[in-house]
Amino acid sequence: MARRLVTPEGVDLGVTLGDAGQRVAAFLIDAMLLLTFMIVMTLVSAYTALNKLSPGVEVVGIIWLLGFFLIRNFYFIIMEMRPRAATFGKRWMGLRVVARDGGRLTGDAVIARNLMREVEVFVPISMLANGMADGTVDALTGWLGFGWTAVFLFFPLFNRDRLRVGDLLAGTWVIRSQRSKLAHDLATVPTSPEYIFSREQLEAYGVYELETLEGVLRRSDAAAKLTVAQAIIDKIGWGSDVHNIDGFLTAYYTQLRAHLEKKLLFGKRRANKHDLAA
Repeated sequence: MARRLVTPEGVDLGVTLGDAGQRVAAFLIDAMLLLTFMIVMTLVSAYTALNKLSPGVEVVGIIWLLGFFLIRNFYFIIMEMRPRAATFGKRWMGLRVVARDGGRLTGDAVIARNLMREVEVFVPISMLANGMADGTVDALTGWLGFGWTAVFLFFPLFNRDRLRVGDLLAGTWVIRSQRSKLAHDLATVPTSPEYIFSREQLEAYGVYELETLEGVLRRSDAAAKLTVAQAIIDKIGWGSDVHNIDGFLTAYYTQLRAHLEKKLLFGKRRANKHDLAA
């Protein structure tokens, strides 16, 4: 399912959404990793309790429950906050999380989409498991819990973008990552001496815009290159005519990259054009 992903600079980066099978498979892989970790943690907790290495069984139980809560939430959050924006399961299935508005994926969005999983899956399952253990769950309550989980579980199948409720609230998509062969380094491409930019003109953008520009340069999309070139021309106030769009963009990319790398040597990293602290 192809969708348009338009960046704040007006560049249309076509993406393909991950299908339901890929997303389920990715979640099952992550669930198996979490289950393995929980088994190890359970064995360690049991050994600790049996050998009286802790103040008591109750303390071990509390630590176990806290650990289970932290690992099932922060695993997804931490992994998706990383540059790849994907858990191990998503990486295996060739998926990643992106913001639907075309901007940078924010920490707030990652936290929102993953904490919502507590309401979707883990809370009803935990309640049912605890109730079945102490015999307080009747048939009606069991079916209600199953129905609650099923509604959220199958929600992606009933909307065109395969969105979980968490994705809907956070404004995110799960898309297929483009797996391509290692490309050549654009900074080694000869640039035209016709396009030399001042420090002030290079200060207009940051790392995010540099990465976006690199993606555009690697695509054979003349319309996208023209749109980006015009945006840069307007932003930096370029006064001369641009006869070679590719040459102009390549020169700006090379010089912007060198400018940002030089600043990075002094510990100054400008994340994007809105980052004024750097």
